[in-house]
Amino acid sequence: MSWNSDFAQERIDRSDPNPWLALYLDRSLPIHEPAKKALLAGNNTWSRRLLLPVVRPLARLSIVLVQLLRIVIPERWNSSRLLHKTIYWGLKYFVRGDANYLILRHFNIGTELLQFIADNVGDVRIESTRPLRPKNLRDLLDDTFLVHDLNIYNFIAELNEQLRRDNRDIGAAERLDFSAITDGEFDLQPGGDHATNVLDLQTAIEMYTPLYALFLSDHDFWRASNSLQLDETISIYIGKLLNDGMALSLVSNRHPMVPHSTLQAGFRLMLHGLDAELLHGYLRSLKRAALPQADAVALESEA
Repeated sequence: MSWNSDFAQERIDRSDPNPWLALYLDRSLPIHEPAKKALLAGNNTWSRRLLLPVVRPLARLSIVLVQLLRIVIPERWNSSRLLHKTIYWGLKYFVRGDANYLILRHFNIGTELLQFIADNVGDVRIESTRPLRPKNLRDLLDDTFLVHDLNIYNFIAELNEQLRRDNRDIGAAERLDFSAITDGEFDLQPGGDHATNVLDLQTAIEMYTPLYALFLSDHDFWRASNSLQLDETISIYIGKLLNDGMALSLVSNRHPMVPHSTLQAGFRLMLHGLDAELLHGYLRSLKRAALPQADAVALESEA
């Protein structure tokens, strides 16, 4: 992937070390190597250095103005279809390929994390979620961003309905089933080939957040923003299945019963993406450790 060469091949300048290169070399977090390169390459861009400090306060002001406008606009005046068309158009023509790659990965990873939990809790049947496996930007047009949030809420509600009905809780799995976790690369076509594809992921997210507030109803925007803090809930489920506290220590979006302001949604969306990558990366490392030596070496070479 071409963006890997943005900084990953740099030599260390001892008198002026590149902070993103240092983080790339660090191996303290369990994250897929191409995803790590894509994230840090985006952080190393001029758009994040120069545009983000300008875009972020303007975006937050826009959210305030839109929510004030929502006081007088009927709730029925919203359009998920228009929101997704706007996102698709922006990603296709203005956002870097490394950012699009991470966005497409995120939906695939989210699907696999929920499936891993369902596979290992035992005696549950989740029917209210829709697996999301986008391969290219056009796949995002099918309400993918909205469905992603609904999937998390519906999964938690349906799973716990069944657990409450059976008067039981999630416990350590006797034998872990890692079949839902892809150890390797997804087949993705992120685009980003136009000369205008210059925006990094964080700047793009800050720009898109006011569009969420504008094109979704106030209720839908609030629900989408608060879904970011469900990272803690998902990590607790995984930790119980693994009988291991490591999963919870990897997430930064915490305490879903004490919601943050929607003004912070853009930054917390970045944390949500990193949380999902780390949880998935940790499960991938456990899957590899559980395989015979020859299979583990083959998977590592493919990744």
